[in-house]
Amino acid sequence: MSFLINNIDQTSPKWHNQCMFKYYGKFAPYMFLLPAGIVLLIFFFIPFFQTIGLSFFDYSNSIYNPDFTGIKNYIEILHNPVFYKVMINTIIYLVVAVPILAIFPLFLAVLINQKIRGITLYKILIYLPVIVSIVVAAIAFKWLYAQDGILNYFMQLMHLPKIGWLTDPKYAIYSVIIVTIWKGIGYYMMIYLASLMSVPKELYEACEIDGANFWQKHLTVTVPHLMPTIALVSTISSISAMKIFAEIYVMTKGGPLDSTKTIVYYIYEKAFENLDLGYASAMAVILLIIVMIFSLLNIFVFERGKYKI
Repeated sequence: MSFLINNIDQTSPKWHNQCMFKYYGKFAPYMFLLPAGIVLLIFFFIPFFQTIGLSFFDYSNSIYNPDFTGIKNYIEILHNPVFYKVMINTIIYLVVAVPILAIFPLFLAVLINQKIRGITLYKILIYLPVIVSIVVAAIAFKWLYAQDGILNYFMQLMHLPKIGWLTDPKYAIYSVIIVTIWKGIGYYMMIYLASLMSVPKELYEACEIDGANFWQKHLTVTVPHLMPTIALVSTISSISAMKIFAEIYVMTKGGPLDSTKTIVYYIYEKAFENLDLGYASAMAVILLIIVMIFSLLNIFVFERGKYKI
């Protein structure tokens, strides 16, 4: 650049443009990042620090004149039995939904990746639940789960007693989990399909020469190559399970007997129904810490060989 500038007449417009490019060019990357930075500042960083600040105040007496209480909200949360019930429900969501969403879509992706007739139709049908609004899906499943709904109709046809899918505490949370799994399978399957394209075909051919069958071929080649993607899917599905809200709001409102109330729905309940913003903000901070712990566990378990930790 300096060679070009030195060989151009300094009185010419071309020399002036080259100097301007050299001066302002180093700011170009920051100018491209500026719009995204402004959006993150307004919609993420400012609310994030405001939430931490709100967690040190008590809004239960007055929402306009809160009292500074320090860490009192955090202490009350840790002594509240409902909080532990909510955490157990959230853990149930994690334990049941995440393994299915991490493994079953991989199985589907391997099958869909084969050369079979009508494969595009199968991809569309499996991915279709992803583009359906979660509110619409929750309402549809609520009709299916109704006391006189289709599921109980088939139960009667098989001479089995009706089940309170959303009214019995033993079944309610699992009924909601089914909706989450149905909604997410297609999304995670597409992530696995994209990763399968990066697996060298020569490795599959070598396995076939060695006499490996269909399952041995994928266990020895596909799974090891897709471990980073499996880690990604596990992390995303874990965070999504901890943030579950819409299904519960539409289908159960946290009932019956708090059996489907998760931590995000409890935060909503405290903030927007009880107007206890300080207590809700403190729970939001605790949720942030839990999500960070799960993200760090993902690094330690799945990527400890990649990062020297």
